[in-house]
Amino acid sequence: MMEHSPRPQTQKTPAELRPVPTPYVLFLGDAPDREAGKTAVGIAHWRPEICVGQIRFPECRVDLGLPDIGVEEAIDRGAKSLVVGVANRGGEVSPGWLETLALAAEAGLDLASGLHTRLTSFEMIVAAARKSGARIHDVRVPPSPLPVGSGARRSGRRILTVGTDCSVGKMFTSLALAREMTERGMSATFRATGQTGILIAGEGMPVDAVVGDFISGSVELLSPDIAEDHWDVIEGQGSLLHPSFAGVSLGLLHGSQPDAMILCLVPGRLHMRGLPHVPSPDPFVCLRLNEELARCTNPNARVVGISANTRDLSPGEAESVLGELEEAFGLPTVDPVRTGVSRLVDGLLA
Repeated sequence: MMEHSPRPQTQKTPAELRPVPTPYVLFLGDAPDREAGKTAVGIAHWRPEICVGQIRFPECRVDLGLPDIGVEEAIDRGAKSLVVGVANRGGEVSPGWLETLALAAEAGLDLASGLHTRLTSFEMIVAAARKSGARIHDVRVPPSPLPVGSGARRSGRRILTVGTDCSVGKMFTSLALAREMTERGMSATFRATGQTGILIAGEGMPVDAVVGDFISGSVELLSPDIAEDHWDVIEGQGSLLHPSFAGVSLGLLHGSQPDAMILCLVPGRLHMRGLPHVPSPDPFVCLRLNEELARCTNPNARVVGISANTRDLSPGEAESVLGELEEAFGLPTVDPVRTGVSRLVDGLLA
């Protein structure tokens, strides 16, 4: 689904030189719930054709609906990489996983992880990989060197998902847009900027791990000059109004140089994620701020649609809320899961 036509760009990026080989076997270990296994959940949802199975410990409470297999069966089924699908608090590698991960590396599987703790910090894993020639992909490590952003105008078209908060559906919306556009025969590429998106796409730029001076430049590298009729669909991160992550969001906004933006939000959320003392922002303020600051690198940047995550609402409530948002903003409003994103693409083509 995400295998697009050859990239219509004039140069390779460092992120492209380190692809994670597919197919994957997804490692869930002892994940206690779907939130803890969200990386694997995302990969299984968007790239089921490259997932040969799941590796789970007896205490694991997440089931992706894939075959439960071990390392040797994963190899027999054609797996090239074991992907750590757990995204736990603090991004730590559990000591209880090490034996399985080392076994996989010794058997010849590449290992990939988006956790903060690097797999390369464990000697038993490094030694096992060295023995077989397997590679270790700590995907939350940015390539080096990276350029300082220039803000120079680049060819092609770009759409960026922006948010009122973290975890509002920016990655999901971006992937849905890229799929809808390619299914319509449009030239489009999903550009991943977070660890789960990178593992889904097989490449990308972990912008939240880039030194501040180079964030905008790293995104310019991720989305370089492209054909004039090509769309890069760039995955957003954080929010300009989130006290913890606004710096990443601003660098990503400037480096993306978006022609169009989709504002993503969760109706009814009362406070910023992880900050119960900070009320959720006014989405109209967020929209205007994104447009104003995006115009630093693209004077024509504008928000062209709203993506609302209505997962916690009933079908009737969701329909009502989507209608209210559309009337209030005067923009096409969708929930990528309930309604799809075809109306957002219609707007781009209008």
